[in-house]
Amino acid sequence: MSHKKQKVVATASVRAPEAVKSRDGASEVANELPSEVASQLASHVTSEVASAVVRHLGGKSGRHKTAGHATSKAGHRPDVTAEADKSDNADKKKFGEKAYQQELKKLQVELVRLQEWVIHAGLKVVVLFEGRDTAGKGGTIKAITERVSPRTFRVVALPAPTDREKSQMYVQRYLPHLPAAGEVVIFDRSWYNRAGVERVMGFCDEKKVHDFLVIAPAFERVIVESGVILLKYWLEVSPQEQTRRLKARMTDGRKLWKLTPMDLKSYGRWFDYSRARDDMFKYTHTEWAPWLVADSNDKKRARLNIISDLLGRIPYKKAPRHKVRLPKRQAQGDYREPEHVVAKVREIF
Repeated sequence: MSHKKQKVVATASVRAPEAVKSRDGASEVANELPSEVASQLASHVTSEVASAVVRHLGGKSGRHKTAGHATSKAGHRPDVTAEADKSDNADKKKFGEKAYQQELKKLQVELVRLQEWVIHAGLKVVVLFEGRDTAGKGGTIKAITERVSPRTFRVVALPAPTDREKSQMYVQRYLPHLPAAGEVVIFDRSWYNRAGVERVMGFCDEKKVHDFLVIAPAFERVIVESGVILLKYWLEVSPQEQTRRLKARMTDGRKLWKLTPMDLKSYGRWFDYSRARDDMFKYTHTEWAPWLVADSNDKKRARLNIISDLLGRIPYKKAPRHKVRLPKRQAQGDYREPEHVVAKVREIF
């Protein structure tokens, strides 16, 4: 299957939430920026970028609904299209390993070409992945980064914040990781922890969630207007598939590290996470930073669709490069290989 054909597949499987307002949804909750948040943000951006925030927020005044009251109304659920896709994909067979590797190789060749263009043109790219536990974020990131340079494609997976970081402006810990020219930064979970796990598990109060929903669209506009290409992917997995994957982790010694006490606690709060996801889509899905939802019940298919979608959203072409020729090796001369006094690796295979 050619790369162009793969993009057609991705169009059907990786999409922005259809039942979410793109710009008005963000403006509804962001009529005014709290003064304390504005002052913190201003210290980190230029006047040009700050003006972008002002343009986004406008000069309106008024009181916000708290995030606790920002839950989606009945019938207004971003996962309605996901449910429809499940029925569409019900007859699809899971990707076999051979077919998967063939398609993945083609896409990874394109990722290397993208990497060369990113370096040549000085592009700045941020790709963030969100989703429930076991949705397939790590496997997708591994498929993307497997054949490219870790100096160009940097993966950021931050641990729990320290006490010092907890005292900072919330987004501050993410700012040092944003890309310079010629870099692609991939966030394995991101600032959206506040809208998801922190909210559901009670690590922050509703006021902080509300403040985040207010600032996130403006913060992302700051990023985009500074010249960064920002892609936000949500991997959607069904409750049945999540259960199957969690059970598999219990018996696979290679995956035991993925099964944490937090995973077990969050497993029982499926619909709390659904409500949190719905609010996140409603208020942070914007024209400049839309959410892109991928059905990840088939991990292999999801990886191919996401990589194909990503390649279609970042403009690139073949970068100029010199033809590679191996130079002639020097003559051995008087050099003789000595007997080194070193320990050797035992050969058991």
